[in-house]
Amino acid sequence: MGKITIRAAEQADLPILKEFEQGIISTERPFNSCLKPENICYYDIGALIAGDNSKVLVAEEDGALVGSGYARIKESKAHLIHDFHCYLGFMYVAPSHRGRGVNQLVIQELIKWGKLKGMQDFYLEAYADNSSALKAYEKIGFKISLVEMKLSQ
Repeated sequence: MGKITIRAAEQADLPILKEFEQGIISTERPFNSCLKPENICYYDIGALIAGDNSKVLVAEEDGALVGSGYARIKESKAHLIHDFHCYLGFMYVAPSHRGRGVNQLVIQELIKWGKLKGMQDFYLEAYADNSSALKAYEKIGFKISLVEMKLSQ
């Protein structure tokens, strides 16, 4: 296996990034019975690539994309001490590359970008029952800060 490199995503990467998005959705379906059954999208990846306040990164090995993630500067809630924060999302690693630290490399680079933009607070979301995602994020230093609860009747 070759060396994993991290680079900024380009519009030309969109077809593969849309496949990654569907991979994320497939992984998350068991954790959320309220997701629509048809082909859905979470992100406007093209807009995130083009945005001034967002950064999409891809992990690449031997010319093939094997992972992704984005960071976006968001306005914080009025009751928080910071006016803006950096939200991370679109975390995907190809099944063949899981367990090799790809997600960590992407997140570390996204955090560097956020810090260059003046951010000190970083947030992301994961399903409470997705223990592998929670472990991966905790390994980087994230801590659970809020749990959303849902009731469907």
